[in-house]
Amino acid sequence: MTRHHAENAESITEDPRWAAVQARDPAADGRFCYGVITTGIYCRPSCPSRRARPEHVRFYESAAAAEAAGFRPCRRCRPEHEGPAGRPALVTALCRYIEQAPQIPTLAELAAYAGLSPWHLQRLFKAGTGLSPRSYAQALRAGRVRRELAREHNVTEAIFEAGYGSGSRFYEESDRLLGMTPGRYRTGGAGTDIRFAVGQCSLGAILVAMSDRGICAILLGDDAEALLRELQDRFPAASLIGGDSDFEQRVARVVGFVECPHQGLELPLDIRGTVFQQKVWQALRQIPAGETISYAELARRIGQPRAVRAVAGACAANALAVAIPCHRVVRTDGGLSGYRWGIARKRQLLAREAEEGSDF
Repeated sequence: MTRHHAENAESITEDPRWAAVQARDPAADGRFCYGVITTGIYCRPSCPSRRARPEHVRFYESAAAAEAAGFRPCRRCRPEHEGPAGRPALVTALCRYIEQAPQIPTLAELAAYAGLSPWHLQRLFKAGTGLSPRSYAQALRAGRVRRELAREHNVTEAIFEAGYGSGSRFYEESDRLLGMTPGRYRTGGAGTDIRFAVGQCSLGAILVAMSDRGICAILLGDDAEALLRELQDRFPAASLIGGDSDFEQRVARVVGFVECPHQGLELPLDIRGTVFQQKVWQALRQIPAGETISYAELARRIGQPRAVRAVAGACAANALAVAIPCHRVVRTDGGLSGYRWGIARKRQLLAREAEEGSDF
């Protein structure tokens, strides 16, 4: 090694960016890139390729700077897509590819299309959408089958139009996707019995509805009729049955739980949503009464720290007030943000839980 190379190697190894390259630290991606003079290629810090010798490395603030210096992007880690301009464009292209594919593409297929490693593609896609590529594709397919069932197709035609390769595969997933059989969904829930009751609690009007699987709605509001219309919109052709004395007792337990969340709700829940929504809702149910977390922390808990907006959307889609405690999620500064049933109710619930917690 010449003296010049030795001096350059020493300056590189003393640079804190070199430690990130050595560790292949993904947190450093997008903050800088490095070029290798012996290959003429530049990479992201987390690139899994063989490590270069320090005397052959040059650091650059951006992909544009590296290319201006004569380096070309690594075909393995595709550093040109790491910047703010490149990342959304690539994620959008991947979404379009998934949407147009006749079957759910494999991770390897998507990686080959994008020119990325499967690991990096998975990480990039989750950061951009809040979902894995497979979960995104499954959500799209579920939406397609709902639309097809709403048309004049018969059930079999709808299943294949939506991209399912076989009817048996769809029927395995139909209960989770639709909450009922495809035939019943196609007719707006016809033949499905939903028991319900509307009452009053300290938060205003409350509607509790239950399917044969469990409590499927706990709705809060000012107008009891508006709550009933919301339930009808969810199950337009289901048989909505006013609760009998046995059901009224269950409703009383739900109301008691709303008034005192610390006591818990020992009733089965009929939770319906996308894979991502259910992941968020499960994490919400782990937050103890009297505690709050931020949307950013909730996103970290489900392993998708960049999906903050998607997490907020899942909270807004929750139809089981208090049982899935989305009211326990606040802004990073502790301030109260949107709540499906109103900020005033969110504030009242949190104050009540804090007061009850101090008594334990």
